[in-house]
Amino acid sequence: MITMDLRGKVIVVTGAASGQGLHESLLLASAGARVFACDIAAEAPAEFQGTLTIEYVQLDVASEDNWLRVAAHLSASLEGAAVSGLVNNAGVTLRHAISGTTLDDWNRVLGINLTGAMLGIRTLAPLMAEGSSIVNIGSSAGLTAHYTAAYTASKWALRGLTHVAAMELGPLGIRVNIVHPGFIETPMTANAPAGMRTAQLTLTPLERTGRPDEVAHLVAFLMSDAAAYISGAEIPVDGGYTSAGGVKYLADAIAERID
Repeated sequence: MITMDLRGKVIVVTGAASGQGLHESLLLASAGARVFACDIAAEAPAEFQGTLTIEYVQLDVASEDNWLRVAAHLSASLEGAAVSGLVNNAGVTLRHAISGTTLDDWNRVLGINLTGAMLGIRTLAPLMAEGSSIVNIGSSAGLTAHYTAAYTASKWALRGLTHVAAMELGPLGIRVNIVHPGFIETPMTANAPAGMRTAQLTLTPLERTGRPDEVAHLVAFLMSDAAAYISGAEIPVDGGYTSAGGVKYLADAIAERID
């Protein structure tokens, strides 16, 4: 397994209690980082037990007051040391078309997926030093016309936030990038509608789903000094799904006719 050297770094991860956030937190800690793993869940996941470099902090990312509380906790815990990184991983989906999306649904999804990331950046950037890194977790839905209206809109908007933050924080030496996972095996995709997995495989050139650790390794790289000149980048981790743009289905159909 490839790991990055993150010794001496302090990294905050949101949505850390399950799925990609859980794997990111564990990998970052194994690479030497001190991780503040944040999630709305009341208790830390069992996987964090015995991991001395992970501290669990309850956080509702859509709450400005919660973010201020976390910032105060970080300042007290670090005793003047800087935060090195932020992984805006927290997110929820809502598998409704525009016609089936209520205003409350819309506001809840954007509040967590978009506003939560903005609050995290705004709150923690003042605690960061030159050389720090922020990674937003987007989605292949943010690169396509995915049918989930609120989720897709939130991830497209997160791309814009990423580029603005990269421009604004660049002079401070803080890098900001966004990672776009495709169909990753997590609790979020486990309850996807029947047939979605098959359809995804049909459109993915690598013809398999992804693993959370495959996203986590990219996040660890972007947190490391090895990525010191990478900022404002959008990087898919989707087996070629968005690159193919749905044309794999057409290419396969043509190949079958040729055969």
